[in-house]
Amino acid sequence: MPNDQMPARYQQLFREHYPSVLRKIIGLIGDRAAAEDLAQEVFIKLYRNPPEDLARTGPWLHRVLTRIVYDHYRKAGRLNDLNEKQQHEALAGEQTYPSNEAVVIQSWERDVVRGVLNKLSERDRQALLLKEQGYSHAEIAEALQVNPKIVGTLLMRAASRFKKNMLSEEVMEQ
Repeated sequence: MPNDQMPARYQQLFREHYPSVLRKIIGLIGDRAAAEDLAQEVFIKLYRNPPEDLARTGPWLHRVLTRIVYDHYRKAGRLNDLNEKQQHEALAGEQTYPSNEAVVIQSWERDVVRGVLNKLSERDRQALLLKEQGYSHAEIAEALQVNPKIVGTLLMRAASRFKKNMLSEEVMEQ
């Protein structure tokens, strides 16, 4: 694509993909302001180093946003800041204040699930997260760069490993 067409094409890609990129990041980190900053980083990467095939921008953006969110968690030094998320939601009027017990239980459950997810391979983790976010098998195959015919098996095996790790985590808690 000629360079003079890139800004217009970039604006089109931004308008087309920004809402879903932002929604996915908010779903992963729970903080809209931080998610907006991270979404901006995703699109800066798109502008500076676009994929060779612009028709595959969606899966490319997903891979980039996943890496940026992981980097965000690494920099923050922990996987979840539940209190900040709850403060944001309360200020936005989206929920009532939960009891302290509910906060502790939710925090514990999320920590356990994230811990179990982190024990999985990168491919298994991404496959499960993509499926949970509503991606089709074809979209998952494209994002993971695998043959679409193996996605079902990959998801079943990843879910099996996740379940096995969850059960061993529960046994350790007792």
